[in-house]
Amino acid sequence: MDHLSMNRRMALGAIAGAFGMTLIPALARAADPAASELGFKPTKSIFTPAQRAFVAAYSERIVPTTDTPGAIAAGVPAYIEMMLGDWFTGNERADFIKGIDAVEAHAKTSRKKSFAKLKPALQDEIITEVMNGKVPGASTEFFYASRQLVVSGYYSSEIGMTVERVYLPVPGRYDGDYKYEGRVFTG
Repeated sequence: MDHLSMNRRMALGAIAGAFGMTLIPALARAADPAASELGFKPTKSIFTPAQRAFVAAYSERIVPTTDTPGAIAAGVPAYIEMMLGDWFTGNERADFIKGIDAVEAHAKTSRKKSFAKLKPALQDEIITEVMNGKVPGASTEFFYASRQLVVSGYYSSEIGMTVERVYLPVPGRYDGDYKYEGRVFTG
């Protein structure tokens, strides 16, 4: 056998090694102890400190602390930053950040303070203005996208799943080769 030939064992070893290499980044992130502290960990910093304060205050108004923890306690601001950094395209991210900056500028010109420093009632007024399309530079699409990120982040968190809602894991095992007869099940 010459040095260029390959047997089945070598081929399987090479395939397994190549597949294993693709898992290293995911395993490293999953094993990171800091990632489990908050639940969501952005892989890159997207926001300025002022934008981060805005996102925290804004998300807390969408899902406020009541008899259950709110958006900040659930780690929603970190979730939003993670989603923007890892999942949004460059254009989507830029549009979202323009929306944040537009709402922040509107708060400073109309209420003379940054959004995060306003009283909750004034924050609610501004959010309503954004929802109604009355804030220049912040479209209603920004409102719906930001609200969706807050809600999905909250209910993806441990707090959202176990404190706000009742988490009921489905018991039993998965049988991918289930023999069925008659009608087909849908999910």
